[in-house]
Amino acid sequence: MEFFRDLLIGYGVGENIASYFTYGIIILIIIIVSTLAYLITKKVILRLILHFIENNSVEWDRVLVERRVFHKLALIVPAIVIYLFAPVFKSYEVTIEKIVFTYVLIIIVQVISALLDCVDDIYNTFPISKTRPIKGLLQVVKIAAYIITAIIIIANLIGESPIILLSGIGALAAVFSFVFKDSILGLVAGIQLTTNDMLRIGDWIELPNYGVDGFVQEISLVTVRVKNFDNTIVSIPAYTLISDSFKNWRGMQDSGGRRIKRSIYIDTNSIDFCTDEMLEKFKKIEYIRDYIIERKKEIDEYNKGHNLESPVNGRRLTNIGVFRVYLMQYLKNHPKIHQGMTQMVRQLAPGENGLPIEIYAFTNDTNWINYEGIQADIFDHILAAAKEFGLRIFQHPSGSDIRYIKDG
Repeated sequence: MEFFRDLLIGYGVGENIASYFTYGIIILIIIIVSTLAYLITKKVILRLILHFIENNSVEWDRVLVERRVFHKLALIVPAIVIYLFAPVFKSYEVTIEKIVFTYVLIIIVQVISALLDCVDDIYNTFPISKTRPIKGLLQVVKIAAYIITAIIIIANLIGESPIILLSGIGALAAVFSFVFKDSILGLVAGIQLTTNDMLRIGDWIELPNYGVDGFVQEISLVTVRVKNFDNTIVSIPAYTLISDSFKNWRGMQDSGGRRIKRSIYIDTNSIDFCTDEMLEKFKKIEYIRDYIIERKKEIDEYNKGHNLESPVNGRRLTNIGVFRVYLMQYLKNHPKIHQGMTQMVRQLAPGENGLPIEIYAFTNDTNWINYEGIQADIFDHILAAAKEFGLRIFQHPSGSDIRYIKDG
């Protein structure tokens, strides 16, 4: 400063004007040096770092480049130059240092945020990320970093200790808890969802009250994003999944079996005792041949010595009973039915629609499209096979049925 000031005065410039020109020259020098330092950092040092990253075998450091961590760090270099020149401006030295310090803190918190994003990106490359997502926890760390940085910046600008500010923040906790109620609830809920393994990315969930029926795409600090099967995207507060009940189909997907629970209705007028001709016909059916032979032998032995003038006096096979046995054997021999899970063919209480015969079993393919195809094939066969046992499927008469009766 004195060198340039004395030089200008030596050329006949007034003292006041020489002082202003001196400040202008120093500021110009600072701008040039800062720019040169930033350009050298960006064009030389940064390029060397990027070249090294591109030519090594490590994968995770490429994430640092994608998140521009090194580019953000380069922004600190001009601030360092300005900070070193601050003593030149004795009257404004403290102010300049405070401004530079604030700027550096802002850049550092941005770098921390980018590093946390890198951690999330790297973590998502591991299979465990599907079961234990950490995005919500990293967002908590980000918020804490922003709050701490803001406190330090304010304390630096007003020249007070950060501890004094922290004591004042305690008094505002009640106000913040009211204003940011949803965020706080979402924060707690997000931690509970991940730590208790209640929800994972890729889970199929149902929440009918909120129109949710699809796969979880993202679990963030306060929201859960779900892509429904109709390709709509639904974002719901995380605390909703804690306060309300929801159905998670993960257990079904992990078990390897998906349940079939559907009934057909038999016209009760078609249920009857089996005649000898019917039993001979049933013996030709592979799945129940042995059953018919064994049961007929057992029944004949029981009926010896009994008065069989009425069919109900002895034991007889019924077409509905044989049909149930056939369905059970059909399921046991079906290649798409999971043989390690519950299989059952049962009668439900008869009603105005006839006698319900319920099929309860599990397919060995949990894919939705494949599951529906397997279920349809099974019931196609059941509906067609019922008439082979002298049974009729119940259905209410349609307009064409009534017209047929009328015309007949």
